[in-house]
Amino acid sequence: MHFLLIYETVPDYVALRSKFRAAHLSYAQAAVDRGELILGGAAGDPVDSAVLVFSANSEDIPRIFAENDPYVINGLVSGWQIKPWHTVVGPTASNAVITGNTTDA
Repeated sequence: MHFLLIYETVPDYVALRSKFRAAHLSYAQAAVDRGELILGGAAGDPVDSAVLVFSANSEDIPRIFAENDPYVINGLVSGWQIKPWHTVVGPTASNAVITGNTTDA
């Protein structure tokens, strides 16, 4: 199953993150290496959030990630939420739905 971890970031997040970026990226890479984190990055222009996509059996994986993320611990994230993502289209969709030559989403 997939989960979205959505961060709300503080004002000036991009300027403030440099102090913690190496630790955050190392932490994220470890989650990638374990096969948990699929994609992640800042969102918006200007940046006002971040979205991380996890592959996991429960929301515990993204929750534990958030609780221990250097960005969260050091106050760069003002709030976060986890949403189950019911993927139906794409090569790694957890609930692929294909009917004939079309895809139902």
